[in-house]
Amino acid sequence: MAQTLADTFLADLDQLSDDEPNHEEEQHQEQEKQPTDELDDIEALNYDDLGAVAKLSRSGVYKDIMEKVTAAAEGKEVKMEDQNGSTEATVTLEDDPTYKLLVQCNRLAVDIDNEITIVHNFIRDKYRLKFPELESLVHHPIDYARVVKRIGNEMDLTLVNLDDMLPAATVMVVTVTGTTTSGKPLSQENLDKALEACEMAFKLDEDKHKILQFVESRMASIAPNLSLIVGSEIAAKLMGLAGGLHALSRMPACNVLVLGAKRKNLAGFSSATAQPHQGLVYACAVVTQTPPSLRIKAARLVAAKCTLLARVDAYGQDPTGAAGQKMREEIIAKIEKWQEPPPAKTVKPLPKPDEHEGRKRRGGRRLRKMKERYGLTDMRVAQNRMNFNQQEEEYMDGDEVVGLGVLGKEGSGRLRMVANQSKLKISAKNAKKARQAGYGGATSGLQSSGMQTSLAFTPVQGFELADPTKLPGNNPASLQERSGTESYFSNVSGFRSIKKLG
Repeated sequence: MAQTLADTFLADLDQLSDDEPNHEEEQHQEQEKQPTDELDDIEALNYDDLGAVAKLSRSGVYKDIMEKVTAAAEGKEVKMEDQNGSTEATVTLEDDPTYKLLVQCNRLAVDIDNEITIVHNFIRDKYRLKFPELESLVHHPIDYARVVKRIGNEMDLTLVNLDDMLPAATVMVVTVTGTTTSGKPLSQENLDKALEACEMAFKLDEDKHKILQFVESRMASIAPNLSLIVGSEIAAKLMGLAGGLHALSRMPACNVLVLGAKRKNLAGFSSATAQPHQGLVYACAVVTQTPPSLRIKAARLVAAKCTLLARVDAYGQDPTGAAGQKMREEIIAKIEKWQEPPPAKTVKPLPKPDEHEGRKRRGGRRLRKMKERYGLTDMRVAQNRMNFNQQEEEYMDGDEVVGLGVLGKEGSGRLRMVANQSKLKISAKNAKKARQAGYGGATSGLQSSGMQTSLAFTPVQGFELADPTKLPGNNPASLQERSGTESYFSNVSGFRSIKKLG
């Protein structure tokens, strides 16, 4: 019987399943073994033993690096062989033995910080039975270890001198709280474990300071330009967190700005006043000396310059540090420029009239009219003038006091000025109108103002009534010929009828 295509495929699958090993069973067995191994490790971990918790100080890498750092601090030359066993000088920075040691030291400093935190937790767990409130009063791990070592099992804290370890206010709070604490003295075994952990914390802190001093002393030769901007200590920390100088040079400025930033847990409090994204750059001297309102702007500027100078140092373009010094001066100059007050507004004078110097303007009737129109009047000239040793008269115009100058100083008691006759000649057209109105001819000298009176004041008779016909130049015949349409108060008006007196 002939096999179909489907039967052929099934036969091939059976052969493959028989030949290949069963990987699913092996994976299942490994998964069953893995959690049991982890549980065994957790159960084997003894939290009462300090050596089982803190293992960094006994590691080989820690001892090797500390030996090299100690030898370098004593002035001995540290030599690191390459893969071929030669100790010849290398060309690139990444192959430099000093640079490799610096990178290892930076990584070890971070591990030491984590180890100190572990040791601090161990001390708190042991000493909490004696003084449970101490961990909330002293937060720094090293200060906490020093206080624990100094107090020990003493219940009366007034007998313990803590002035050389803590501020005066903190010492007072610790002393008062220690007298009312609910703790009890520790057993000798727990006390010995706590004191042993304190000694380990002191040793780790001492090794960390030794590493940082070594790194700072070598940063001037590894990264001279970067050290001039942020300082040797911060430059070393930046390089350690970035993973080396080349890795730091490849990072953008926004990432350099937040290197070393730690998120603070405020335990339910508001985070409105917290300033996030503050890394190691904020701790450099250039930023801390800047006013608080400009520190964010200054930190961004410093982070941008750090990226540029890291590239300069990574490829050895300026080993003298001149580029770093120049950029530092530029940063300080920019920050000082930001603090300058804005320039005051200057009152600009009016532009000079568009007239040529020495140009003579043509005189004439138009110019004289313009001078009369825009020139100062006699009253304004008198108001602007003041006599020596004489007080001028003043009047109030709203809130403004206006002086009158020499107006009314002639003794008349009046402020009105007598208008001067115009120097302009009357036009022919206006003269013709005046003649038609009666100003010309035989009657030009006989007209008088309608406001004129015939009463006269004399020192002999007092009031005296004069005859208008007897006045010089008045003719009764011409007065009777006057038109009745003329106003009584016009300049050409006179008496309509004259009654002769006996």
